[in-house]
Amino acid sequence: QVQLVQSGGGLVQPGGSLRLSCAASGIAFSRSILGWYRQAPGKQRELVATITGSGHTNYADSVKGRFTISRDDAKNVVYLQMNSLTPGYTGAYYCNVRAQLASRPWGDYEDYWGQGTQVTVSS
Repeated sequence: QVQLVQSGGGLVQPGGSLRLSCAASGIAFSRSILGWYRQAPGKQRELVATITGSGHTNYADSVKGRFTISRDDAKNVVYLQMNSLTPGYTGAYYCNVRAQLASRPWGDYEDYWGQGTQVTVSS
């Protein structure tokens, strides 16, 4: 059974920082591709950042230089450090993993989603 448990959202003032965490279980974590997505009110979910098993990262243009995605394969956790936040970054943030099941590491890669966590940037 795959579980992704997110934490770390909340209310922050403009210019502030937050760190999101997503703890995974049930997947072959070290070989997985991990990502964060944001869904602003009334808009489609969009990619924020991804990180591969080898540590290669990719960011949306809107977050480059402000956000950092990282992973801890010993703890099966992916993080999103968000700095210099502005109201435009408000939304629900979802972690995503593209992974094989830990119980079937030879199987196909599948997408799994966390439950989402709200980030609100406001004074």
